[in-house]
Amino acid sequence: MNHIYSVPLSELVEEFDLKPLYKSTDYDKIQITVDDVSRPGLQLAGFFDHYESMRLQVLGNVETSYLQKLSSEQRAIIFDHLLFYKIPALIIAQNLEAFPECLEMAKKHDITVLCSRESTSYIISSLTAFLNSYLAPRVTRHGVLVEIYGEGILIIGDSGIGKSEAAIELVKRGHRLVADDAVEIKKISSKKLTGSAPDVLRHYIELRGIGVINVAKLFGMGAVKDSAALDLIINIVPWHDGEVYDRLGLESQYTEILGVKVPSITVPVTPGRNLAVIFEVAAMNNRQKRMGYNAAVEFTEQLNRFFQQSSDHNIF
Repeated sequence: MNHIYSVPLSELVEEFDLKPLYKSTDYDKIQITVDDVSRPGLQLAGFFDHYESMRLQVLGNVETSYLQKLSSEQRAIIFDHLLFYKIPALIIAQNLEAFPECLEMAKKHDITVLCSRESTSYIISSLTAFLNSYLAPRVTRHGVLVEIYGEGILIIGDSGIGKSEAAIELVKRGHRLVADDAVEIKKISSKKLTGSAPDVLRHYIELRGIGVINVAKLFGMGAVKDSAALDLIINIVPWHDGEVYDRLGLESQYTEILGVKVPSITVPVTPGRNLAVIFEVAAMNNRQKRMGYNAAVEFTEQLNRFFQQSSDHNIF
């Protein structure tokens, strides 16, 4: 089932310090559901085929200069057509003065008109980036998300296997907790995922036998982070004798989340294994692989050369 996410227009107004020139009667109920922002170009010339009325519309210096060359009657007709469609809001950039015809038609069609002191390109790019993150497809996964040496590591495994205990050890070693128990994962591009904690769980971690603690207050604000990229997934599993585990790391494993393949590894757990150190090494090794160096491949090539040389010596 596809969920449609939204952001209140009033939150955008506050976030980007927009000044309302006219508030529609449903201003407090307006929700933005698309992450694209448009500048009406052909629409000002009367072409409304393929007009995306669900998008925020931004008027900049180019559009204003064009409208200034028209008569008041022509501007009234254009704004009448432009605002006839139920767009979320019209934003006027660069503190440009709103045309009287614009405000008149905004009142007629009950469309919110806002003003920004920022440049047109800045307000469009900033709004798009904000909406891309806010409206991104998302899914919630059970696990712990920590940032280790700048790498976002999602630790998953059966309940009670030691995910939170490993996370608190990592926090003590100077790394940062992002989310415990429930991790909200967002797809912000075709190749990138980010994870964060639900608001109600942010900065909290549960340790069996102790209870719930606030990591930010116990270890300081440097021990937590609101969100992190998802760079590696570590699956903790109980050690079983006779089970075959990857010893070289030559085979690349991936876990697909929201259509994005994330590198993943499986770490078997036995009493006495220092998981925090293992996770630190895994994070650094994952960064090396992303930068083009793979120790497992180098080691294998070295072994092959050694055996090849040994074989050549035996021949002679």
